[in-house]
Amino acid sequence: MKNMTKEWYKLICKSSELQLLGTLNGGQSFRWKKVLQDDKEQWIGVFNKTVWILQQSDDCILYKVHGPKIKKENENETYYNGILRDYFHLDLNLEKYYTEWSLRDEYFKQASKQFYGIRILKQDVTENIFSFICSSNNHITRISSMVEKLARFYGEEICEIDGEKYFSFPNVEALADSSVEEKLKANGFGYRAKYISKSARLIMEGGGEDWLDKLKQMPYEDAKRTLMLLTGIGAKVADCICLMSLNHLQSIPVDTHIYQIAKRLYLPKLPNNKTVTDKIYKEIGDHFRELYGPLAGWAHTVSKKSALN
Repeated sequence: MKNMTKEWYKLICKSSELQLLGTLNGGQSFRWKKVLQDDKEQWIGVFNKTVWILQQSDDCILYKVHGPKIKKENENETYYNGILRDYFHLDLNLEKYYTEWSLRDEYFKQASKQFYGIRILKQDVTENIFSFICSSNNHITRISSMVEKLARFYGEEICEIDGEKYFSFPNVEALADSSVEEKLKANGFGYRAKYISKSARLIMEGGGEDWLDKLKQMPYEDAKRTLMLLTGIGAKVADCICLMSLNHLQSIPVDTHIYQIAKRLYLPKLPNNKTVTDKIYKEIGDHFRELYGPLAGWAHTVSKKSALN
């Protein structure tokens, strides 16, 4: 099964508005990999039940699309451009916001020189929920491996490229099956196997797709509280999901690393705690929301890169 665009499509977009390296390699989505093809850097990834190959130039993104035929009359470059524009939030003028955030924060200004064009991806909420359950006490390489296993075990085959098969991320119903926990344990998921299985069942008990649709309509605080009712999702993971798949761009995921950055650079009066209490979590989030405005989670994603590197 192999259906693909034969020619490269083109999405007009300056590299200052979208940097593929910093965006796709930054721990948002775990389904992108960088490859070299004819001495050119390309990115292969899966979203929207489709496989994409992206290649960046100064003024555009060249791309090919692989997968089952999408039955739409307007299946063409304009259609695929629309999908990419939505995925990368390209309706937002990033250079304008970078200028604004740089005026507000000298540390952001420093970070923006290297980490220009960093986009928050608009991801599928199901994939985002279970990917970030896998992220608990984990590193990107292993998280990516787990996410690929979930797709291979329970998703649908999309296509095969150069001998490698690509799969869509599974729906919640597939992950709620009674056999899932044991299979995942046998394949290196550890305690996360139970979290995935139990969270999938909780979502199905709440209505499955209806539960997810309601989640997408909730205000930020309600969505965060609802996500934290699932097994294996605390405040930080809930904020990651809110930021990266629910369009709550004011979400600030806070962990011990962010706490140390905030204390060192922004809030020196924070107490010397070994753990992040609810009070400290809220104080840090509110500080950055006041500093950056309604897209605080986006701005903070960029500024923290400099402090962590």
